[in-house]
Amino acid sequence: MKRAIKKIKNYFENNYEFLAALVIFIIILVANLDFQKTIVLMLEFIVIIEVMKMISDFIKKEKLRLRFVIDIFIIFLIRDVVIYTSKPQKDYFTILFLLVVIMVFFIFRILAIKYSPGKKEFLEDLKEDKNEKQINTNS
Repeated sequence: MKRAIKKIKNYFENNYEFLAALVIFIIILVANLDFQKTIVLMLEFIVIIEVMKMISDFIKKEKLRLRFVIDIFIIFLIRDVVIYTSKPQKDYFTILFLLVVIMVFFIFRILAIKYSPGKKEFLEDLKEDKNEKQINTNS
């Protein structure tokens, strides 16, 4: 029994997300809030967080990262999908269209990460370090 309690305690210590989700869920139940509206508001909050992260990163590095922009669009489109699916009269064409657009943005995100200039610079630095080590060992 003590071992099981210890495992549960370790799980909650390492997974704060579960506790945060549980607290939010209990607040929703106690306050009798509309669940769909709450989810939409949380997604809007995440969009605001991503926009602030993008602005902060732009101010610090004077570069606009494409990944942040794509993330904002994906989250905003997911928010729209949640709104359309929660309506009594569902427009399935619009929902399907939004899901296809989300899939395209995910492909763009993967390509943006794979072909990012920062990654090329990092790989070039690794090659230079490797070449320098080979020159030093040959001398």
